[in-house]
Amino acid sequence: MDADSRTRVRWPRMLLGLLVCALTSTPVAQLAVPLRAASGEDEVRALWVRRTSLESTDSIRRMVSAAATAGFNTLFVQMRADGSARPGPDFDAVGETLTQAHAAGLRVHAWVDVALAAAADELPSARDHVIYQHPEWLMVPRAIAAELLAIDSHSPDYLGRLQRWTRANASRADGLYVSPLQLDAAAHVIDVVRDVVRRYAVDGVYLDHVQYPGDDFDYSRRSVDAFRDFMRSQLQPAERQRVDRIEGIDPFAYPNEFPGQWRSFRQAQLTALVARLRDTVRSARPSALVSAAVTSDAWAAGHDTLQDWRTWLDNRFLDALCPVVSGADAAQFAAQLAQVRAIAGARPVWAAIGANRLSQRETLDDIVTARRLGASGVILFSYDSLISPPKGTEYLSAIGRGAFAGS
Repeated sequence: MDADSRTRVRWPRMLLGLLVCALTSTPVAQLAVPLRAASGEDEVRALWVRRTSLESTDSIRRMVSAAATAGFNTLFVQMRADGSARPGPDFDAVGETLTQAHAAGLRVHAWVDVALAAAADELPSARDHVIYQHPEWLMVPRAIAAELLAIDSHSPDYLGRLQRWTRANASRADGLYVSPLQLDAAAHVIDVVRDVVRRYAVDGVYLDHVQYPGDDFDYSRRSVDAFRDFMRSQLQPAERQRVDRIEGIDPFAYPNEFPGQWRSFRQAQLTALVARLRDTVRSARPSALVSAAVTSDAWAAGHDTLQDWRTWLDNRFLDALCPVVSGADAAQFAAQLAQVRAIAGARPVWAAIGANRLSQRETLDDIVTARRLGASGVILFSYDSLISPPKGTEYLSAIGRGAFAGS
């Protein structure tokens, strides 16, 4: 058996150990609003709410009233990278939203961007933001990895080049991402979620952007070093020396020489992060539901963004799956949702609907389709886009009358 084969044999053991070590739990608290089975009248009828809609007590009151009047029962409230949603230090938007929503009988889930740190077209102004404090955590695409190796990660040129590449490739990466391959970066994400669930009586945590932008990420220096260290511990001395010699002329020798293990390593680290996030939520709020946005095509999710959500389901790292269907075609929506439902079995699926790009009729049709296919709920994107032109304030009311009236 050659060294590469030995590595392949040992890999499943490493993966299993990685996941098992990630799972510990200590229940300490209960939810303010209990969650019931998502079926029949208890189906999840959710709205994504951007933090820009939570700027004041009055704006929150208008949002809660509009959602409740239209028949929605759940709000997915967007958090900032520091675990808050407040626009300033003097106003606790999450706390105010929880108070008003729970009084109106609505559940609140914290919407957390796991890997996405910032949009590339408009970088954060606050200098204490993670992209400025820890640029070494940011994922790097293979296309510019070599040139970034020659630049200090804390040099403005490093972030500038990464931002310019991302802006020029917006169809491939929607922003700057932190890497789950770096233990301190993963620990930061976990700390953010821990702070949220300890401070707020949320009814759930929704994990967004739990993925790599593409299968050609993360080639940052520290991530490649982490993989090299792992692989060197698996190889026989002769094989290790061979690859080390190649590394003398090719800094990406280990990913290049072991592409299968490189893919598996990145997938496993992301899965381990999901497991640790689920455990973090459980330890503070045992009844809170943990859900995640996933690419609806399971093969594409695993291949293109290294998002192995089948494993997440099989190991019960998630309580509900939120498949995001690309495009606005009704037949495509039905086909992709049917595929997810077939894989999920009895586990809850909340269909994510991009209502912002659909007419009222198309949104209602997708809700009907989701129910017909056995989805446990729907999530509409997003409150702010559905009350603004060209939709207008009537849009939510019409959806409520057409989909939720009398049920």
